Amino acid sequence: MLQKLRDKTSGWIASVIFGLLLIPFSFFGVEQYMHSKTETWSAKIEAPPTWWSSAPNWWPASLLWTREEISNQEFRQRFERERQAQRQELGAAYDPRAFETPDTKRRIIDEMIDQRVMQMAATRAGVSISDAQVQSAIASMPVFQVDGRFNKERYQFALASQQMAPSGFEKEVRDGLQVDLLPSGLNDSSFVTASEMDRVLKLLAEQRTVSYVQLPAPAPDMGPVKGAEIDAWYRTHHSEFRAPETVSIEYVEVDASALNVPPADEAALRARFEQEKDKLGAQGERLVSHILVAVPADASVAAQKAAEDKATKLAAEAKQPGADFAALARANSDDTGSKANGGDLGDVARGTQPKAFEDAVFAMQAGEVRGPIKTEYGWHVIQLREVKTAAAVTFEDMREKLAAEQATADRERAFNELTTKLVDLVNKNPTALAPAAKDTNLPVQTLGPFPREGGTGIASNVAVQRAAFSDSMIQDGLVSDTIEIAPDHVVMLRVTQHTPARELPVAQVRERIVAEIRGERTRKAAQAAADAMVAQLKAGTPIAQAAAAKGLVAVDLPTVPRGAPLPAREATQAYFSVPSPAAGKVSPGSVRLQDGSFVVFAVSKVTEGDPSKATAQERDALRRQLAQAGGNDDARAFVAAMRRAMKIDVAEDRL
Repeated sequence: MLQKLRDKTSGWIASVIFGLLLIPFSFFGVEQYMHSKTETWSAKIEAPPTWWSSAPNWWPASLLWTREEISNQEFRQRFERERQAQRQELGAAYDPRAFETPDTKRRIIDEMIDQRVMQMAATRAGVSISDAQVQSAIASMPVFQVDGRFNKERYQFALASQQMAPSGFEKEVRDGLQVDLLPSGLNDSSFVTASEMDRVLKLLAEQRTVSYVQLPAPAPDMGPVKGAEIDAWYRTHHSEFRAPETVSIEYVEVDASALNVPPADEAALRARFEQEKDKLGAQGERLVSHILVAVPADASVAAQKAAEDKATKLAAEAKQPGADFAALARANSDDTGSKANGGDLGDVARGTQPKAFEDAVFAMQAGEVRGPIKTEYGWHVIQLREVKTAAAVTFEDMREKLAAEQATADRERAFNELTTKLVDLVNKNPTALAPAAKDTNLPVQTLGPFPREGGTGIASNVAVQRAAFSDSMIQDGLVSDTIEIAPDHVVMLRVTQHTPARELPVAQVRERIVAEIRGERTRKAAQAAADAMVAQLKAGTPIAQAAAAKGLVAVDLPTVPRGAPLPAREATQAYFSVPSPAAGKVSPGSVRLQDGSFVVFAVSKVTEGDPSKATAQERDALRRQLAQAGGNDDARAFVAAMRRAMKIDVAEDRL
């Protein structure tokens, strides 16, 4: 038996079969059959070789194709950047559900694909960016400039603050310039002919003669709604009836203002008074005027020296016998708050001015001029006009103030100690909040359920919302880090229940469906009334007669320019959207306004604009706008053509 099997597997037939099996293994490798590969790209772009644009995308020709991938990590980083930008822009109006939609994700990945396609097209076209172009682009960025010139120290500091190496930033700039070069060239090369300008000017200055009648919004439909209608509506619109994703939380709150601290010890207050009585009460104020020569702290050495020289010159002038300090201040000071008053700062007390300024003031004699004195604002020339003596102060005068300051300090210390203890206890058991709360004598409070856009109490805080809906909180049940609600006011929270977004059953949304069906009936009734009147106008009935039949009055507008709100902008847009009427005829139409009413209209005459009336400045401005719009269209068409020439795959399930 075994001998027969050996004979059959060693013949020429077995050799042929083995050879056939060897072919796929030689091309793809045994590992392709032994190991599965996990794809991590969100989009993949493939392009044929430039010398064979029609190359097929199958093996072995596919080996010649260029491939680029946009990783899922790249997409998520871009998505998060746009999310944070929109959150900052909209503030309290930010709606996470409105942002986190498939349409938003698709828009973002398409923008990333366009950029990658343009980069590939530029590389394939031999477009390269020189080091000089990169340096020029960086030097022109205002964020790296001081006094309108590139500042190397600011450049290095800005990159360090973003934890970015210069080489990495320069690569980003180079890639951006390369991507932008081709479309910007198309944009810059766009032009507008004289005939195109005249045609646009005729359209922009066009006027129309219109008659309209406004049909009032119909009374709300209150008719019965059958169960079959409800079910049919739900089947068609079921995705609109969704309960939002929600969480419920438990939290512990530490608020310094709510902490009870023992009253300050009388002896401690007296001891503090003795130590600080020279600094308490009226400490001897000074009546001061000054001239400021402003210069930023990070200004160049040359700018600093020029400011100092100017201040030195002003100080010398102010010290001359009979000098008018107030006049010098009005003419030269950069302090807009005191300049008009001759540099008058009023009474200056200890602790109210920069240290160098204050030290100089309290070392001067009445009538003395001193300067220049350097602070973070620039160089000062100071005039001390009057010295006011310090008033004697008693413990009884200052007891209330000292007690309040001591209570604040005690609350801050108690807050810090309590918060530190709470964090230490939570770190020992990071999935439970109750034990730490018990050991710190803090109550565990509950809140929710609330959606991503927040709720009442601490759920209105954006940082709380972000933490409550984070993956680690929902999936792992961890206690959050301390979240600052306000100064000296923090919370630590844990998600106790998470409910994903879900479709609501028809029974729960029955009333909403009934209201929407009735609203749709109302809209259709209004539309039908408008359509019926438009049909009358098309049949030759004058609009005044059609309006009178409904007890309404038509309004005649001999000349309507574009954009005029007559009676609303959407109505005027509709007037200009219908074709020009034939001789002796009208072009009717209708449009629904925001309040639910309809405007039915008839355009009886179209008057073209006169291009000769446009000024040279108006023509130049319009030419630039049209050229820019045409260039943008050309650039978009170029990108679209490049995309068609490439093979693009988007992993929708990974977005």
